[in-house]
Amino acid sequence: MTLNALSQHLLFALGLACLSGIVVRGMIAFPILDHPNGRSAHVRPTPRGGGVGVVLAFIAGMLVLYQLADFARLAERQFLGVIFAAVAIAGVALVDDIRDLSARLRLGCQAAAALVAVASGLTLSRLAIPYVGHVELGLLGTLLTLVWIIGCTNAVNFMDGLDGLVGGTLLIACAALAAIAATEGGRFVYAAALFLAAGFAGFLPYNLHPARIFMGDVGSQFAGFTLAVLAVAAARFDSTQVSFLIVPLLLFGLLWDAAFTLARRGAMGDRVGAAHRTHLYQMAQRSGLGTRSVAAIHWGFTLFHAALAVWFLHLPGTLKPLVVLPALAVQLGWTVYVGQRVARAGLSWRG
Repeated sequence: MTLNALSQHLLFALGLACLSGIVVRGMIAFPILDHPNGRSAHVRPTPRGGGVGVVLAFIAGMLVLYQLADFARLAERQFLGVIFAAVAIAGVALVDDIRDLSARLRLGCQAAAALVAVASGLTLSRLAIPYVGHVELGLLGTLLTLVWIIGCTNAVNFMDGLDGLVGGTLLIACAALAAIAATEGGRFVYAAALFLAAGFAGFLPYNLHPARIFMGDVGSQFAGFTLAVLAVAAARFDSTQVSFLIVPLLLFGLLWDAAFTLARRGAMGDRVGAAHRTHLYQMAQRSGLGTRSVAAIHWGFTLFHAALAVWFLHLPGTLKPLVVLPALAVQLGWTVYVGQRVARAGLSWRG
């Protein structure tokens, strides 16, 4: 990519960020109010649905890109169905922000969207195992792809409960993914990640603590689904598909918290699907760690993971999956630290 082309892309992204910011301001002026309850980190009614700005910035970017695709060779038209599925998820989630929908309906819509992605050809077909080699997955690859897309969609959604945490994390992750995709020649991944980053750049200033608006399910579910799809698309960066790990690595802090909390609640006999406020980030904030500090720590995780992703690109073949070990070590350290704070504060892991 030439310097001139890069500057044009960044200028266009700036325009999308401005569009996102304008939409977010509109959502603040005509709010969908989120009233606090026993599980909330906020204490007064606050607008939600700010993720509409992210969604519309992404759609605007894709519409322009689609018109220029034949010339710029940045878009792959087989991804149109996936984009429509992501927008459909955003539409259902926006309705959910306005009036609560059943969990079964939300999960059904996510599953349908994931099936659209798989039907478009976005599936994992092989797995790299250190010191073993590459294993062909067959039909198991399709199942793993569906589980990954639905799981990532919900993990990002679950983690969106503290001012600036998810918005800042996704801004950094998308910017890093766009930079990596640009170097690897992944045109669609590059463009989609750049548009997402622009959308979050316009949204985040209004979501910093104390937040003037929340992302809402419309933003978190849309972003989680889109990034999950981009992870599978990024697998095309190499013939072994091990590049799939780039996005999970960038999102590792969010995925770890969601997975750890799910496993812990299951082991404790709690209803896994019940509402609660015992995610690691929530327990850290409840134990006295400031909201800004918790968000900043997660941003730091993502910057560290971005550095690991760059290192990942230079590792040989089947050793690439080992790059998750430093990320895992950091998350284990964070988990122990939060656990110690919770014990000192006398908090319960149930709730």
